[in-house]
Amino acid sequence: MTMSQGPDPAALERVAQAALAHVADGMTLGLGTGRAAEAFIERLGERVRRGLRVRGVPTSKRSEELAKKLQIECVGLDEIHGIDVAFDGADEVTPELGLTKGLGGALLRERVVAYEAERLVILVTPEKLVNKLGSRTAIPIEVVPFAVATASRHLKNLGGEPVVRKKADGFPFVTDNMNWIIDTRFAPLDDPARTHAEARGIPGVVDTGLFLEMADVVLVGGADAVTEMR
Repeated sequence: MTMSQGPDPAALERVAQAALAHVADGMTLGLGTGRAAEAFIERLGERVRRGLRVRGVPTSKRSEELAKKLQIECVGLDEIHGIDVAFDGADEVTPELGLTKGLGGALLRERVVAYEAERLVILVTPEKLVNKLGSRTAIPIEVVPFAVATASRHLKNLGGEPVVRKKADGFPFVTDNMNWIIDTRFAPLDDPARTHAEARGIPGVVDTGLFLEMADVVLVGGADAVTEMR
């Protein structure tokens, strides 16, 4: 489903440090899920311990646990009026800043937090860069458990190859929202907006991992430097 080689830890560290330039005292921040987001949360925690005052809205229980461990104040969407900047990773990024997200299983909460944010900053390493979405990974699609069989059939009719995500013990992966994920392999997408709309139109589908026209800036941590895509 994914490329076997993981991101370079040094590159993750570099891009996490660069992301801190987008943080100011008093901000409310969206805290994403995944390795790049967790690297950022680690660096943010260091700043908090040195006196930076921020609040975080985590996109997953895992990110919330990490943030609280690092003494970052966490708040819910019902406690705030908006988010200044959301920081998150991505599984694919196109030159137009189209994203595939969801291999960490938090795509729905990530979309909600990103939608509430004034700006969305994406943190990746170079292997995530693609010309078309669907080139290096399947598209995660979150589905209510009742509709998994029918949604899978309809996704196949759209030209996809749907596979229910399983844990190591063989049982289905369950999101923080108590839904399942159908990882659906498509040919590289010429029209990801259409695929997103068609998939969302299937009853029982809650969301897809196609995040289009949402990112404001993508920070790419390379071997020696961090570059910006806008």
